[in-house]
Amino acid sequence: MEKIIYHPEFVTATIVNWYPLLKQRSYKKIILESLQYLVKKNKIIVYAYCIMDNHIHLIWQIKGEQLQSDVRRDFFKFTAKKIKEDLEKYNPEVLSYFKSTQADREYHFWERNPECKELFTDDFFEQKFNYIHNNPVDADICELEEHYEYSSAKFYLTGEDKLGLLTHYRR
Repeated sequence: MEKIIYHPEFVTATIVNWYPLLKQRSYKKIILESLQYLVKKNKIIVYAYCIMDNHIHLIWQIKGEQLQSDVRRDFFKFTAKKIKEDLEKYNPEVLSYFKSTQADREYHFWERNPECKELFTDDFFEQKFNYIHNNPVDADICELEEHYEYSSAKFYLTGEDKLGLLTHYRR
């Protein structure tokens, strides 16, 4: 059997109807902890991320023998489950906004079919990398990309990774 080798992948996932669900810091933390878990379990390499109030951007690379689609599914399913548990406990009135019309689930937090593009060239990688880090600046959240707390931009300026999450893409 031939070993599967994946290229880095740019992923954009949006909360249903662009609802600002991720404005709550604890939900951003759920996403970061899920990424940390996948890194720790040697399933992914994370090169860049930015978590906005209603969407996320990632550049990650799947490792090992698992399928990209399985890792994606597990990541989004886990984060949705944790957010749902928190909403049930602390903000049940918000849950109705995410009521699903699909038979396979009660609630739906992430839009189906996130944008996923393999980054085959250095130029394409750099384009998406810069896009991710400029997202909070373009949204007028901060003046400098490294000032946004929920982004990997500061890591590329200082080398500091308090979460133990990132791998520098040039190394």
